Amino acid sequence: MGEMLGERWCEPGGPARLDAGGAELEAFTVGPAPDRAPTLVLLHEGLGCVALWRDFPRLLSDATECGVLVFSRTGYGTSDPCMLPRPLDYMTREAVSVLPEVLDAAGIREGILIGHSDGASIAAIHCGEIRDPRVRGLVLMAPHFFTEEMGLAAIGEARTAYVEGDLRNRLAKYHSDVDVAFRGWNDAWLDPAFKAWDIRTCLDRIQVPVLCLQGEGDQYGTVEQVRVVAERVPEQVEIRMIADCRHAPHLEASDTTLREITEFVAGLRAGGALTIGAMDVRRIPD
Repeated sequence: MGEMLGERWCEPGGPARLDAGGAELEAFTVGPAPDRAPTLVLLHEGLGCVALWRDFPRLLSDATECGVLVFSRTGYGTSDPCMLPRPLDYMTREAVSVLPEVLDAAGIREGILIGHSDGASIAAIHCGEIRDPRVRGLVLMAPHFFTEEMGLAAIGEARTAYVEGDLRNRLAKYHSDVDVAFRGWNDAWLDPAFKAWDIRTCLDRIQVPVLCLQGEGDQYGTVEQVRVVAERVPEQVEIRMIADCRHAPHLEASDTTLREITEFVAGLRAGGALTIGAMDVRRIPD
């Protein structure tokens, strides 16, 4: 499956399927293949999927001159369904058991994990627990490391919007089984036992540079979610709070997010952390 996926890297808007975690997942690739440039692996939020990244993967590939891989986790997009309820440690299971198989299936040689919301938590757990030598950097957008009352309240409001408003109809455009996609995320977070969820210890073991981006108006997490990254990660950490932005920096502040990630990638290349395609490093003007 890795070879099959690799053949599609140079096709604009290249859809693919890959096998990981005992399921078939939808995937999409754009930009240089893994043997020609580093790969940026995008991990979506709790209600996301390949399509909901919109044009961000293409813009990111153009800006960084890297390949980009996006995929939908089980239960999302057109990937295989999953059983409900999701276990309350589902993010740890994705990080430790499924994500390594995704990287294998896609033929990733070296790259950066870029996670949004739940995807950022999964990326951080992977770097802290697996410490995969292929992963040379980590970008966390609106991450979660512990529960907060304001975040849980916003997730409760999402349930109301799903049951009584138009959220279900809007999400149904993107997910083959919209109820599985929504309930798998929402039911887990609103389970009373989930209030004890806390993955901060994974930050102590991260051994790659980290860029953390959060909107100043994020409705799902306070600044404490990013402050803990600076306090606990032993490697280089850059924190960027983005004005006039809520929970989705890549959509609500795309230009700023692209610039920050592009400079972060260029810094890793200049410092020798990324070696594939090193002769083609793009210079960032002063």
